[in-house]
Amino acid sequence: MSREIDAILLEEAMLSLDELARSCRVSREWVIEHVQWGLLPDGERLQADPDSWIFDSRSLIRIKRIIAIERDFDSNPELAGLVADLIEEIELLRARLKTSGLDGY
Repeated sequence: MSREIDAILLEEAMLSLDELARSCRVSREWVIEHVQWGLLPDGERLQADPDSWIFDSRSLIRIKRIIAIERDFDSNPELAGLVADLIEEIELLRARLKTSGLDGY
């Protein structure tokens, strides 16, 4: 049974390596390589067997973002990870501004 998650992300959704790869339309090996390169935060994954890895919705969003950056800008994985980090930092800062009432843009 194939399960594709794209439009609606549930905060509690947890995906296996194969489910994540299928949802992002990449190979299992692609995900493993990107985890080994440190592009997904969670160093504990490297110690475990990839078949036991579990990913949350934030990982799904991050992987989809990295895929788009690599594809759209023909970038290498490290650069795509850096751009994803910067985008996430901007989103965090905007959320903080919004909660503090200083979002004047």
